[in-house]
Amino acid sequence: MRLRYQFELIQIIRNYFQEQGFLDVLTPPAVENPGMEVHIHPFQLHSVQQKKNKPLYLHTSPEFCMKELLASDEGFDKIFSLSYCFRDEPESPIHRPQFLMLEWYRKHERYEMIMRDVEGLIQFAMKEGMKKKLPLRKEMQGQVLVKKTMQELFQEELGIDVLNYLDVPSIKELLKQFPDVPVPQAELQWDDYFFLLYLNRIEPVLTKYPLLMITEFPAPLSALSTLKASDPRVCERFEVYINAIELCNCFNELTDSTEQERRFSEQNLLKKQLYGYELPKPLQFYATMRKGLPPSAGIALGVERLLHALFEVENPFYT
Repeated sequence: MRLRYQFELIQIIRNYFQEQGFLDVLTPPAVENPGMEVHIHPFQLHSVQQKKNKPLYLHTSPEFCMKELLASDEGFDKIFSLSYCFRDEPESPIHRPQFLMLEWYRKHERYEMIMRDVEGLIQFAMKEGMKKKLPLRKEMQGQVLVKKTMQELFQEELGIDVLNYLDVPSIKELLKQFPDVPVPQAELQWDDYFFLLYLNRIEPVLTKYPLLMITEFPAPLSALSTLKASDPRVCERFEVYINAIELCNCFNELTDSTEQERRFSEQNLLKKQLYGYELPKPLQFYATMRKGLPPSAGIALGVERLLHALFEVENPFYT
């Protein structure tokens, strides 16, 4: 039955966004640049007939193409995409090379509106899923979304203000207070040290929150998000966890093309240092950014993770 449940959830998701006035869009999976995240690895296309690699990759997210739609003059104000994405990483209970990604954007809106979307989608999925006889997990019945900043989580669980440790020397020194956290001898980036502490001391206690939204990440984790005007130590980004499993990741989108290109150059250099390869510049995306991406907010959500988290489907993956 789990395949039926997956297709039922896909229809529920489409119904939700259509009721909210979103347009269902498709983007090409074969692209010149698959995404610039340092630790996400793409599949490159290979031509059997020509016996060589092609200058194309399978996208790790439809983000670049969806932002191209947002930047156009054709009225793409509220859009969503539900399709497969591809990442070259080891398989695990919550990772696999191809998976269903739901991604949506709001033009001329801030990420607070996406927060409402996520909460509405989860409640809608539970309600409609029960109507369709999907087996809702007992622990999810009646749950409401709890919101906490990353700063609040660290203060509550570890008694420290993580925003006082936003450079490499200080966070390395902080980690000495936690001898149970394994720290490699090699020099790491700030985000590596942060996630050593986060994954070992914060994430294990997230099970106390069946539905949790973590907001205001430290600024070094800004990725493609904006910094908070009233407190540039944090960025306008959030993630949602269901039973301690990360479900989605949202940004108040960066629209400064110069800053975007600077961050991508740094990411590509770091990818080369860490993994021995680099990706071609996303020239088409740069052109979109230079044309002018309007203020927007967007989010990516793992569909199979949502199915597993809400309903009693232990292996929702369909390869």
